[in-house]
Amino acid sequence: MPDQQGNLPKGGTMRLGSYPCAVVPGTRLHACYGKDRIAERHRHRYEFNNAYRAPLQAAGLTLSGLSPDGRLVEAVELTVRPFYLGVQFHPEFKSRPNRAHPLFRAFIAAALAGQGKNA
Repeated sequence: MPDQQGNLPKGGTMRLGSYPCAVVPGTRLHACYGKDRIAERHRHRYEFNNAYRAPLQAAGLTLSGLSPDGRLVEAVELTVRPFYLGVQFHPEFKSRPNRAHPLFRAFIAAALAGQGKNA
């Protein structure tokens, strides 16, 4: 991340813990959560390169989740696909066998809905 440049290559550069995410209305991410703002757990040191925002959006990538200040991309999706959603956070950290994470529930529902369509 730009504000961590000059630090050691590892260690303090990791984004760890719960961070807020502003969810863009009308996106699949919003349909999964049903909320305009979520908080999810992170454990990574790499971020979306903002130099590629405009070209990737022009090619069809939707930025569906951003940090509240809009600087960090938290989630992306391709709306031309039945279910194509990528996130910076770890939904598995908050998922339980008897209470699946909203993204996992939506993914399974999309998979079941698409069964047999390509056969």
